[in-house]
Amino acid sequence: MHIPIAQPSLGDEENDAVLAVLASGMIAQGPVTAAFEDEFAAYCGVPHAVAVSNGTTALHAALLAAGVGPGDEVVVPAFTFFATASSVSMCGAVPVFADVDPATATIDPADILTKVTEKTKAVIAVHLYGQPCDAAAVKKICDEKDLIFIEDAAQAHGAEYHGTRTGALGDLACFSFYATKNMATGEGGMVTTASDDYDQHLRRVINHGQSEKYLHTELGYNYRMTDINAAIGRVQLAKLEGFNRRRQENAAYYNSHITAPGLVLPSIAPGRTHVWHQYSLRVTGAFPLSRDELMAHLRERGIGCAVHYPIALSQQPFYAGVISCSVAEALAASVLSIPVHPGVTDEARAYVADTINEVI
Repeated sequence: MHIPIAQPSLGDEENDAVLAVLASGMIAQGPVTAAFEDEFAAYCGVPHAVAVSNGTTALHAALLAAGVGPGDEVVVPAFTFFATASSVSMCGAVPVFADVDPATATIDPADILTKVTEKTKAVIAVHLYGQPCDAAAVKKICDEKDLIFIEDAAQAHGAEYHGTRTGALGDLACFSFYATKNMATGEGGMVTTASDDYDQHLRRVINHGQSEKYLHTELGYNYRMTDINAAIGRVQLAKLEGFNRRRQENAAYYNSHITAPGLVLPSIAPGRTHVWHQYSLRVTGAFPLSRDELMAHLRERGIGCAVHYPIALSQQPFYAGVISCSVAEALAASVLSIPVHPGVTDEARAYVADTINEVI
């Protein structure tokens, strides 16, 4: 049996949608992208959504729209993908690493407070693995300190915090539609916001700084999404709830059937709806194999697995030596992701759980 760690869920509907765009002759940004923006904004429960070329450009555009630039600091979690921090550096600002909650691996609000200075402009909080951060606590800090709250929701399409979907929790929110995400367009991203001003600024940033055609009022970029990607995105958005339910079913199975001692299974904090972009367990010293040995054991038996993420941002060569974040660094040494995507069948998930349990 071969079970990949990730697998896009694409079908005839996506093929038909792309062919319709190709037949229309409008293959760059056009009406299909506008429709995707409207549908995604409505799904998240916000007035505005701006489609972009990928998740990293979503973060960069959001930061620029928020006015982040040289001399500013932005607090980011130390345990996440590199783009969360590098997008800050792309603005000429400095990412300041906060440690994460050991239970959820999302940013620790208490540590945010220790990292805020007079230079702090914003906080980026990642909804890691598909679980929202403690958004109320982050928002409280941002409101009290007059900071901009940016959600990195690249892994959390459709997740909820006390009944509010990601994308509507902060001042701006950034999504990725990379091929392995909960919904995919191949490459692509989205920025959501309730602010008319941010919406208009975002649209200038992603379109060469144009306030109207050929009138360039600021430095901008070509970060636009194409109608080809948007056509796939519209179909995927319609399927997202079903995709997420299957991920939740697979995760629930693992939580009840992986029983080997020495493994810490992921948990869901109260009031949060997890959409399981990744199912990442933690391998402790009480397990008979090391994390890397377990990964090799699973791969030898056809089970795809991966480490998300093997190096904390505080340990990355580009940022190393700036600050130490002990929880993030311990997670980087112990986490292991196993297949949880919608393509994992009942038989496959049972095989994964049994293969892990049989190590004992």
